Amino acid sequence: MSDQKRVGGTIADKVVSFYPNASGWNTAEDRANNIIGKRLAAERKRCGLTLEAMCERLRGHGVEIQIQGLNKWEKGLTVPNAYQFLAACRVLGIKDCMVGIESSCLDDVGLRKLDEYKMDLIASGRYRPAPSRYKETYIEMPVSTLAVSAGTGEFLDEGGFEMIRFPKSAVPSRADFGVRVNGDSMEPVYHDGQIVWVEKTDTLRPEEVGVFICNGEGYLKVYDLQEPDNGDVEDYTDSYGVLHLQAALISYNEKYEPKSIHQSDTFSIVGRVLSGSVQ
Repeated sequence: MSDQKRVGGTIADKVVSFYPNASGWNTAEDRANNIIGKRLAAERKRCGLTLEAMCERLRGHGVEIQIQGLNKWEKGLTVPNAYQFLAACRVLGIKDCMVGIESSCLDDVGLRKLDEYKMDLIASGRYRPAPSRYKETYIEMPVSTLAVSAGTGEFLDEGGFEMIRFPKSAVPSRADFGVRVNGDSMEPVYHDGQIVWVEKTDTLRPEEVGVFICNGEGYLKVYDLQEPDNGDVEDYTDSYGVLHLQAALISYNEKYEPKSIHQSDTFSIVGRVLSGSVQ
């Protein structure tokens, strides 16, 4: 493994395999054994980065994450999504997380020689890819200064936004603004610290993910319509005796109960969630 070099806040010029002795690959076993979390923790410590410093480096790559969120990754309580994972690899100088899988017929010595040969090829300058003609453009998008909760609910200040630059290709064309996720109730799809893009609308279809304000608190949930709770049946029965459906906010994480919206609640739909971005 080659020596580390710090370049622009990134520990670069080394190749690290997540699977240095891989003879097979089983996703379920890797998840159960917390392969990603353990390796991220080991590489972070080997690079001499504290949790706080790692979070700061990740923010430099557009990943808004707190220490507790990073700690959850390393302990295997949650897993980073694809973009968060790639950003972490970038920070730690992990250039090819699949090299161990693709070279499973080699032992440790063989893998080291493969890495050395790769670095020699890079150093020769003879095999550089042709310069790309594509140039990424960036745009500024408003992102709420307060997180929208994917847990128990936090206030979403509709007027408090900051402008942040993003690659244009990372922002859906219909996005009006972004909000940060706080909590784990929408995992494994949406993660703590992730930015999601929102299209302003005051109507949603059942099973669409949206951002809502209920009694002054912001929520990121799945919108649904269900039969009213026993205590709300009268409120949802009209003068003709017809029972209407009651709005409810559903979590992807099954440990969270659905949140029913009552007639007495102050409730509004802020917008439709389009996608997540942590680039």
